[in-house]
This record gives sequence, C-alpha cells and structure tokens, in this order.
Amino acid sequence: MKFEKKFLHVGCGPKNQKNLKGFDIDNWIEYRLDIDITHNPDILGSITDISELESNAMDAVYSAHNIEHIFAHEVKVALKEFYRVLKEDGYLVITCPDLQILGENIANDKLNDPIFNSKSGPISPLDIIYGHRGYIAQGQIYMAHKTGFTYRTLSEVIFKSGFQMVYGGRFNYDLWLIAFKKELEESDMQYLASIHLP
Repeated sequence: MKFEKKFLHVGCGPKNQKNLKGFDIDNWIEYRLDIDITHNPDILGSITDISELESNAMDAVYSAHNIEHIFAHEVKVALKEFYRVLKEDGYLVITCPDLQILGENIANDKLNDPIFNSKSGPISPLDIIYGHRGYIAQGQIYMAHKTGFTYRTLSEVIFKSGFQMVYGGRFNYDLWLIAFKKELEESDMQYLASIHLP
C-alpha cells in the first residue's frame, strides 16, 4: 500500500480540470477549496480563512492564480493560512501573473492588444493587471485582480509569512514558486521544482 499524501487545491475551479503537474500521481489526495459553490468544492470559502482545516494537515498547497484576487493587505493573511495548514515538511506551489514582464507591452501602448490565447479567449496586459474582463462582465466579480507581483515582491511576502525557503522563477507571463516551511538542500528544492514547475 502506497503512502497517501494530501494537498489543498485553493481556488480549484471546476472539477474536470486536467491533472496538476506533480500532483497527478496516484498517491496524492486532492482537497478542493473555492469561493464559487457551483464548482462543488470540498471546502467553500476564501483563501484568507481556511479555519475549517486543522493546522499541519496538508503535505502541500497548490495555488494557481488566486493570490492576485485578494487585496494587498490580505495577501500575508492568506499565505499564513497556507503555512498553518501545511505539515512541517510541507510546501506551497504558487503561480500568479508576472507584472514586471508586462512593462514593455504597456510602454509600447499595447495595453489592450492580446499577447496570448487562453481557454477563455485572447488575454491582454489589461486582463492580466485587472482580471479577465469577460468573466467580470458576466458577474463573476471575484475574478477581478486586486493586487499584483514581481518575483521579488512575491518572494518577500512569502518569507514574511513564515516560509523558510523559496525556489522558482518566471515562465512566460507567470511567476512560479515553491515555498518551504523548513530549510532544504538545493538539490531537494531543484527536484521538487522539476516535478511541479513548468
């Protein structure tokens, strides 16, 4: 019998999403958290309050494009919740838009010009900064972006939330980081990055 590991998928969205890189092996159990009841999450609520979960309950937390949807003063609150629910050897996999890389497009007056296509349609720098306008127009106000990050600013707030080490970088228009509750050898961080990061 394989040892089962648990991960909290925050802002999980619909259940029929494709497998998440690194969590798609058979010994991970997914616990789904979302603010939208139509996604049928295991836990309904905000990333700033995961009090339904006990401390030290999860081996990992996965957060894809959530942290930019809360106000700047709430970011540390959410990250401290992620930290709290993680086991002592647990880690956070987090991704969000990289605002720094948008600078050239904005400087060249391409604020509304699509820079890539997603399953939701064309995405412009304006969508990345403020949130996907199509979803917001449909009444999904929680899809608005209320803050943003560069690699440095995201790393700083992660450390201020208690995490001991951070590893990651920029991939296309996103930041991808793994944050650890305890110190690890560089080789161990690189191994986990190879599993979870693009």
